[in-house]
Amino acid sequence: MLQNLKLAPIYDGFIFLAESTRNPPFLRSHHHAELELNLVVAGTITYVVGGECFSFGPRSLLWLFPAQEHQLVDRSNDARNFVAVFKPGLIARACSGEAYRGLKRKKGAGRGILHTILAPEDFDFLRRTMERVTEGSGDPDVLNREAGFGLVSDFRYEHRDPDGLNAGLCHLLLLCWRLQQAGADRHAAVCLHPSILKAIEILSDNAWSGTFAQLARRCGFSEAHFSRTFARQVGVPLNRYRNSLRMGRFWECLRKPARPTLIEAVYEAGFGSYAQFYKVFVAAYGQGPRACLRVSKKAGSFLCFPRPPGRG
Repeated sequence: MLQNLKLAPIYDGFIFLAESTRNPPFLRSHHHAELELNLVVAGTITYVVGGECFSFGPRSLLWLFPAQEHQLVDRSNDARNFVAVFKPGLIARACSGEAYRGLKRKKGAGRGILHTILAPEDFDFLRRTMERVTEGSGDPDVLNREAGFGLVSDFRYEHRDPDGLNAGLCHLLLLCWRLQQAGADRHAAVCLHPSILKAIEILSDNAWSGTFAQLARRCGFSEAHFSRTFARQVGVPLNRYRNSLRMGRFWECLRKPARPTLIEAVYEAGFGSYAQFYKVFVAAYGQGPRACLRVSKKAGSFLCFPRPPGRG
């Protein structure tokens, strides 16, 4: 699925810090015209690309190229990762030398996700640099709620200093590529069984409402064997993965122009009961939905998370 990141012409890309405690899950498979870069600061994030599953921990630097279909299938509860995207025009202007030719690819060279593990001193320097470039990008709560670009709303990314942002993105792009070239590309991937890939596709379909036993039969497994295989290969228990998908749909429902109630969004997302939803929500965000969501009296819609305790 081609995803429109809704970037205004004035911006060469964007950057924000994604935090699982306030960033709603977006688990659909997609790609976009922009080159994407991730730097994992804490926790783990897991992607499926090209039939393989990759998990990345702290200090991981990873690249998702424009034609590279990718699906974020899981994040640990403490996951924090910088997400930066770069428009093709920026890459064309900035990368005239042979050393940066690889940045002009539509797909990464070889299989999987191009990535490396940074040395501690390189990671600290890059993290601080990203923090500086991120300054001026607006409220982190809003950026997280809208996944940086506004998944199903009219949100548009804004920065108070577009020229400074564009210069910073250019510097980041070249710096990260030099660090990638100096590091070792790693391929710690799990090749997914075709039936597991089929299950991920079925579960991603909003219309699917069957049981795990029915899903296992469709994929040619017994329920017990299917559950074990899914958890072993994807690294996520089947129930947790399905609940993450439902949580992502819940956030999409809340942003619809019709402005559904909380209960309507819960059931439209596929949860069987409010009690089930409540348990999953608290596990993901550390508090109940009514405490976690702020209601706009003017718009009558749920807007965002409060800042997590202890974070500035």
